[in-house]
Amino acid sequence: MQTIQAVIEKDGSVRLLEPVHLTDSHLAIVTVLDVAPKSGLRPYGLCKGEFVVPDDFDDPLPDDLLDAFEGK
Repeated sequence: MQTIQAVIEKDGSVRLLEPVHLTDSHLAIVTVLDVAPKSGLRPYGLCKGEFVVPDDFDDPLPDDLLDAFEGK
């Protein structure tokens, strides 16, 4: 089972918001939410002042942490 966001237009057409890769036909159950989709780009700086990006953000990870991410 997958959860995929879609928009149902006023004319009843459905527009998927992400690609779906299926190998065969599938049955879908649609839940219609009482929320209108937001349009346009998100405003820049929504979280301004809520956190600080550390100076070493782009530095390579230590070997032990990198190994943990890679399942070693």
